[in-house]
Amino acid sequence: MFKPFRTVAVLGAGVMGSQIAAHLANAGLTVHLLDLPAAAAPKNSLVEAAFQKALKFSPPICFTEKTARRIVLGNFEEHFDRLSEVDWVIEAVVEKLSVKQELIQRLREVIRPDTVVSTNTSGLPIHAIAEHLPPEFRQRFLGTHFFNPPRYLKLLELIPTPDTNPEVVARLRWFAELGLGKGVVIAKDTPNFIANRIGMYVTLWGLRAWLEQGYTIEEIDTLTGPLIGRPKSATFRTADLVGLDTLLYVADHLYAAVPEDESRELFQAPDVLRKLVATGTLGAKTGQGFYKKQHGQILSLNPSTLAYEPAQPLNLGDVDAMARLPHLRDRLRALYQDDGRAGHFFRQSVGAMLSYSARRIPEIADSPLDIDRAMRWGFGWELGPFELWDALGFETIRNDLHAQQIALPDWVNAMSRGFYPPQAVYVPAIGYSPIEQPADALDLNAIRTDASRIVWKNAEAALLDIGDRVLLYEFRSKGNTLSFQVITGLNAALKILETEDYIGLVIGNESEHFCGGANLAEMVQAAQTGPESIVQLIEQFQDLLQRIRYASKPIVAAIQGRVLGGGCELVMACPQVVAAAETYIGLVELSVGLIPGAGGILRMVSRAVERAASDSPSQIQPFLKAAFETIAMAKVSSSAYEAQELGFLLPTARIVINGDRRLAVAKAEVQHLARIGYLPPPENTAIWVLGRPTRALLNHAAYIYQQGGFASEYDRYLAGQLAYVMTGGDLTAPTLVPESYLLRLERETFVPLLSQPKTQARIAHLLQTKKPLRN
Repeated sequence: MFKPFRTVAVLGAGVMGSQIAAHLANAGLTVHLLDLPAAAAPKNSLVEAAFQKALKFSPPICFTEKTARRIVLGNFEEHFDRLSEVDWVIEAVVEKLSVKQELIQRLREVIRPDTVVSTNTSGLPIHAIAEHLPPEFRQRFLGTHFFNPPRYLKLLELIPTPDTNPEVVARLRWFAELGLGKGVVIAKDTPNFIANRIGMYVTLWGLRAWLEQGYTIEEIDTLTGPLIGRPKSATFRTADLVGLDTLLYVADHLYAAVPEDESRELFQAPDVLRKLVATGTLGAKTGQGFYKKQHGQILSLNPSTLAYEPAQPLNLGDVDAMARLPHLRDRLRALYQDDGRAGHFFRQSVGAMLSYSARRIPEIADSPLDIDRAMRWGFGWELGPFELWDALGFETIRNDLHAQQIALPDWVNAMSRGFYPPQAVYVPAIGYSPIEQPADALDLNAIRTDASRIVWKNAEAALLDIGDRVLLYEFRSKGNTLSFQVITGLNAALKILETEDYIGLVIGNESEHFCGGANLAEMVQAAQTGPESIVQLIEQFQDLLQRIRYASKPIVAAIQGRVLGGGCELVMACPQVVAAAETYIGLVELSVGLIPGAGGILRMVSRAVERAASDSPSQIQPFLKAAFETIAMAKVSSSAYEAQELGFLLPTARIVINGDRRLAVAKAEVQHLARIGYLPPPENTAIWVLGRPTRALLNHAAYIYQQGGFASEYDRYLAGQLAYVMTGGDLTAPTLVPESYLLRLERETFVPLLSQPKTQARIAHLLQTKKPLRN
C-alpha cells in the first residue's frame, strides 16, 4: 500500500493547469494553483482571472461549486514558499523547454526531499527538462500527460525517464488509478508519447485523403466517427475543437522531432492548414475552421477555393444500412468488405493506421495493449488499433497488407494468431502475456460465459452469481431502459434473492449509462389498450420498487453515466447506492409531459422532510421548494456529488472516482451490510405533507419561471400537477400520511397525463429525434 497524496501544487493556471487543479480538488486534495504575478497589484489578479474563466467551462470542471474551495490561488512571487508543504508538484506552464527548466530549478530549492515532481507536457522531451539537476532530484521526477479535459478523459500517460525511481512511478500510477479515476499508460519518452503520436498520424492521413483522394469533409467524418466506434466529432470536427493552430504546432513539432520515422512526410502539414492558420481561421474558437455555421446551416471548406459551401450528398453507397447494424464488429466487417468508395477509404485508412501502429512498437510502447488503451482512453475510440485488427481478422488484415506491399515489423510477421487470445495480449519481447486485472475487478465476461453462474436470464437481462453468495442483476435492453422484460427480470431476481441462499443483490451493468428510464415506446403501446393497462403497469412498478426498498437482504445499486426518470426512481428505492463520480441522475419526466410515477416524488418529499431541522412547516418548506424546482426543471446532476446536493442520492451513498470499480465496491458493500447484520429501512413511516398553503407557494414559483421565460405554459401546468402531489393533493393543512398515500397520488396524476395531446407530442418527438420538445 502506497501513501496517498493529500496536498498538490499546480504551477501554471492556463487551460490545462486550471483543469488539472480542479480535478485534483474533485478527488478531495488540497490544491495550490500558482501562476505569474501581475505587473500591478493585486499580484493574484492573473491567476484569479484564469481560474474564474476555467470555472465557466462547459461541461463543468468541478464536481460541485464547493469543490473549488479546495483550490488555493497564489503567484510565483509571493507564494512560492507554499511548495514546501506539498506532496506533489505538477508543472504546467507554457510549452517552452527553457521556461520549464528554469521553473523546475527554482522549485527544487523549496520542496521537501520526498516531494514528487512531474511536468505536464504533450510533447517536450521529459529527460531534457531536468537533465541538469542532481540525480536525487531526477529520481522523483517524471512526465504526466493529462488529456483535455482532464475530468472527463480517462487517459493519463506517465513518462518516466531512465533516472526515475520505479517506486515513484508505481506510487503515482496507484494513486492516479484509485484516487483520480485515471486509466494509466506508461509511455516512453518519445515525441508526443503514445496517443498523440498515433492520433496525429490518423488525423493527418484524413486531411491527405480530403486533399488528394476526392473525399469530402462530410464523407470522411461519416467514415471516421460512430460508424467505426469513434466519437461523433470524427476527424474534422475534432480538429476544429482542438484548434487548427494547435494542430499545426503539433504537426510541425512532430515533423522536426522524428527524423527516423519512415512515415515522417505525412507529418508535413499541408499548405491549406497553414493558410487557414495564417488568416486566423482556427476552428471552433474563431467560429470557423473546416466547418462554419452560418444562418443555421453547417457549411464546410472547399479545399480548392477555401470558400465555405453547403454539404454535398454523400457518395458512399449504402453506408446508412451499415450504420444501422447494432454491433460495432458487424459494422466494421461490412465496411471492410464494401466494394464502393466507403470500403476503399476504410481499407486504406485502416491499413495505414494499423501498420503504422505496429511499426511504433517498441519505439513508443512495448505492448499493443498500451497503444490500444491510450487510444480508447485518450481519444474515445471503442477499439484501439490492435483490437480493431483482431475484430477484422488478424490473418485477413496481415495478408491484405502484404498484398499491398505495406511494411510490417518482423514481430507481426512471426505471429501465429491474433493479438488478443482470451485474457492475454501479445507482447513482442516476451510473447503472449496475461492481461493484468485490478485486484478488486469483477471479470463479468468470464462470469457470463460460465453457465453455472447464470442464475436466470431473458433476452434483455440476466441474474449472475458473482461469488461469495452475492448476485448481480444486469439489464441489457436498448438504451438500458426499464422495458417489460427488465421489470420481469427484477421481479424474478427478488424472488430468488428472498428464497435462496444468497446474502444480497447488486443492480448494475457495464454500459456507459446505467439507465435511460422507462421504455416510452412500450408505455405508449400499453396506453393505446386503455388506461387500465397503464394503471396496472404503474402499480406493479411501484410495488416492485417498494419490495426492493424493504427487502430483507441488502440491495445495492451500482450506477454510472445517465440515470434518468424511472432509472432514477429505481436507484432512489435502493437502500444503498455505489455511484461513479461521473453519474448524471435526474427525474426528467416533466420534459416528456409526465411526472414521476413510481415513487420518485415520494422519495424527494421524504428526503426534503428529513433535511429540515424540525417538523415545522416553515422548516420543511425551503427544502420542499428546492426539491420541487429540481423535478419541475428536470434537473440532471453534473456529478454524483451534486446528486447528493439535489437529493437524488443520500449522504450515505458511496462515490467512487474510478467508475470501473463500482461493481466491485457494490459487491463489497453487500458483503459488509450482510456481515454487520442488515436491517431494511423501517416500513410504514409517516411523512409530512404540507397541504394547500405550500401548494400555492410552489405554484407561484412555477409562475415566476414561466414569466421569466424559463418554462412554457404547459411546463407550468405540469408543475402544478407536481405541486399537487408533493403537498398531499386536496389536503388543506400539514398532515402525516403513509407512503401509500403519496404513491396513489403519483399514480392518479400520472395516468391522465398520458392522454394529454402535448404530452403525446413530447413523447413522439423524443422517440423520433432523441431530443426533448418544449411545447
